[in-house]
Amino acid sequence: MKSKVILVPCFDYEEEHVYTALREGVDLLGGLDELISPEEKILLKLNLVRSAQIERAVVTHPSVVAAMARILKEDGYRNVKAGDSSGFGNALRTMYDLGFAAALSKYGARPVEFKEAVKTAYPEGIHAKEFMLSDAVVSCDCLISMAKMKTHALEHITGAVKNQYGCVQGKHKAMGHTQYPSAESFGRMLIDLNRCVNPRLFVMDGIMAMEGNGPTSGDPTPMNVLLLSTDPVALDTVFSYLVYLDPEVVPTNVYGQQMGLGTCKPEKIQVITPEGGISLEEVQKRYGNADFDVVRKRQKSKGVMGLVDIFQVFRKRPYIIEDQCKRCGICVESCPVEGKAINFKNGRNKPPVYDYKRCIRCFCCQEMCPHKAIQVKGH
Repeated sequence: MKSKVILVPCFDYEEEHVYTALREGVDLLGGLDELISPEEKILLKLNLVRSAQIERAVVTHPSVVAAMARILKEDGYRNVKAGDSSGFGNALRTMYDLGFAAALSKYGARPVEFKEAVKTAYPEGIHAKEFMLSDAVVSCDCLISMAKMKTHALEHITGAVKNQYGCVQGKHKAMGHTQYPSAESFGRMLIDLNRCVNPRLFVMDGIMAMEGNGPTSGDPTPMNVLLLSTDPVALDTVFSYLVYLDPEVVPTNVYGQQMGLGTCKPEKIQVITPEGGISLEEVQKRYGNADFDVVRKRQKSKGVMGLVDIFQVFRKRPYIIEDQCKRCGICVESCPVEGKAINFKNGRNKPPVYDYKRCIRCFCCQEMCPHKAIQVKGH
């Protein structure tokens, strides 16, 4: 059987427009009653990597979250919560500051803090056998993943699969980057994580996406779509096609296929729009953006390139743009490396300095910088 991915056009975040589009998408997928029982405790897992102005396309838009809460209420689901574990700051506060809490309350859903970490064994894991999951994730019966369409320095894109990293609680997210430092090992861990928490439904906010220096310092760009699927790998593959990116360049697509989470094979994916089924080539032609700013080169890690990687030659590195740096120290605080790979070696009146011998290229510093002052470039 083919994995079904629903693509519904939506051109703005006006509440009724988003609701109508998302309702149509849910219906095209077959409805919620095939996926969720009315008595189950439901958690909407948002993308709230850090607080930022809504217009910057850093987080899942509140209108999309509200539309999902409204649909759940209309369909008879009464126990709905929403949350995330931010990379920096407090996600619950972000939900109140950016209007999520007010939007959710209209439909009987409520924001929840990912407060405590619960050690969760996953013996079926191929690459990762244990996770420190949020108590909110462990206590829910059904997870609905609500991702944002964005670029990512380590994995090329952050979409349906990557969104589940927020299920890992607080400081344990940073520790995970030291445990799984490469794009390949991090990607394999993400597949095991998805298999562990097992979301029932994946929704992607691609109405306004982020290109360039994502996932927090890039530029908003309209893609004008909502995507839905029960297969996160297939959904991310459609995302890849929309931005003219080879799906097999994305580690989570490749390992998602290999490890049995989903499929990235085009012949096994069925894309359905309100007008009917279309091919992936037609998806690109009608809805894609060939100029979308995303790293398209495949990362080389074997043979000669594996040797030069050992000596840290030609590797991607984070760089500070000095005239944009506000010396806030968030990059230093976000670095998960013991002893820190970035510090105020020259004092707080000058930008921080990298120790590239310590740097594991997890790009947490770039991801958390609120001033667009860190970029990742080939060295």
